[in-house]
Amino acid sequence: MLVLTRKVGQEIVIGDQIRITITQVRGDKVRIGITAPPEVLVDREEVHERRREFAELIGMEATIVNAAPREMAHAHG
Repeated sequence: MLVLTRKVGQEIVIGDQIRITITQVRGDKVRIGITAPPEVLVDREEVHERRREFAELIGMEATIVNAAPREMAHAHG
């Protein structure tokens, strides 16, 4: 992990298209702004985890739905 020290108004650049700007520091909280292309998904960790869990759930349901017709065909076949 790369650890950097920045002040309010300073930026961190990732590649050519992502910029992280320190906008405010208040106590133990840091507010940042992120500029990224629309195809780059940027989330807080807890939102990212919920999206991942939801995607896994949807994937499992799709697997069950897609498998059901094949299983039924074998049962009747």
